[in-house]
This record gives sequence, structure tokens and C-alpha cells, in this order.
Amino acid sequence: MKRLVCSVTLLMMLTFSASAALAHFGMVIPESSVIQPEKKTAEITLSFSHPFEGVGMELVKPKKFEVYRDGKPTDLLPTLKAANVMGHKAFKAKYTFKRPGMYTFVMEPVPYPEPAEDNYIIHYTKTVVSAFDAGENWNAPLGLKTEIVPLTRPWGNYAGNVFQGVVLLDGKPVPGCRVEVEYYNKDKKKKAPFECMITQEVICDENGVFTFACPLSGWWGFAALNDADYKIEGKDVELGAVLWTQMLSY
Repeated sequence: MKRLVCSVTLLMMLTFSASAALAHFGMVIPESSVIQPEKKTAEITLSFSHPFEGVGMELVKPKKFEVYRDGKPTDLLPTLKAANVMGHKAFKAKYTFKRPGMYTFVMEPVPYPEPAEDNYIIHYTKTVVSAFDAGENWNAPLGLKTEIVPLTRPWGNYAGNVFQGVVLLDGKPVPGCRVEVEYYNKDKKKKAPFECMITQEVICDENGVFTFACPLSGWWGFAALNDADYKIEGKDVELGAVLWTQMLSY
């Protein structure tokens, strides 16, 4: 009996360790980061997941889902429809791009309770789309609670390009901020040589700037994590500034 109890306890510890090692990412993934006139309507998928492993989590209907154009937000929450991503509740929406320009899609979720970390998680997630090869001021902040402002144009990049961004919290750069990076392994064809390579990590410099070279074509997510200056139900709150960008190959 003692051996059985010890075996079960060890299994629970290993399971907990494996689940705790997975990095969380809010995800806002359009069909493409570049929209052409011949296909003006694109589907956008919202989820909360571990993108490389393909492990999903439940996403309740977000608090906000907006698209910014010329610095002005438009509410897209009514356009969301329930969906299933990685075996868990998610949402999808269709959006028609009527004019050339830059469109930034932003999701603010309902705080997610994470038992493994005994805290709440809020990932302010954004993705930038260029319609008809247009878009300016892509390095302008939106004024979110926390966000990654790109220093590299967030669309039309080749796989292998270096991507840079600055992490803002309450509008101010965050020196030394830890940024987690993951590849959206949508078809699960990629295998990491070691578990530590599933989630990459970089640290911001004294100006809150991080740098990362994306080796593969596809979607890459950057999650800059900071502690909130408030609690929810007595628990700490992790604020994530998440940005997704698509790298393309020839």
C-alpha cells in the first residue's frame, strides 16, 4: 500500500511539473497577416493555449475584442462565434477589410484562474494585419494596460528575420522584462530537441527592448510577463503583453 501511495504521489508530482512547465499564450490568429484585394474577408481565431505542444485551455468569451485602425477601436465582440481549438472552447470571427491600411486586432480576456500557479492570468493579446500592402505607424502604442510595441514591422517578414519589440506596462518601458517566445506548431509536425527549447526566453535591455530571430515560417508569439499591482480574490495577477507575428518563406 505504501508503494502504491508513493507511486501515485510521484505521478501527480510529475504531471504537475509537466503542466506547470507549459507556457500560456493568448492567441489571436488571422488566416494571414497580409490581406490581398482578391480575398478581403478573413477568419480570425481566438484561443488560450500552449501553441507549440498543441495543448488548449478553456477560453470564456473575452472581456473585449476590438480592431484598431488609425488609432481608433471598433468593437468586434458581437461578431464572435463559439469554436473549438485544440479540443477546448475558443472563438472565431470573420472580418472584411474594406480599405487599405493597418488593422490591429486586440483581445482582452476575462481573468483566467491558474491553479498550478495559484494566480490569475490576463493576456492582452494583439496581432497586426496589413490590408492591400498598406499600413503606417505600426510602432505606435495603443494605450493598453500592457503591450508589446513592435520595432520591426509586424508583417511581411521572412523566416529568419530578427524581430524586435519594446515592452510597455502602464505606458512605460519595462527594463529586464522576461519575454517568452513560442512557435505555433499548428500541424504538430515540429519536434523540439529538448523540452527547454519548446519555449524560448529573452530578456529586455535597459530600454525594455527585446530581440529574437524567428527561424521558421509561420506564426510566432511573444509574451512579456509582469506582475500586476493589484490582486484578484487575494491572488497575484500575471499580466501578459502578447504579440503574434507571421514569418513567411519564399
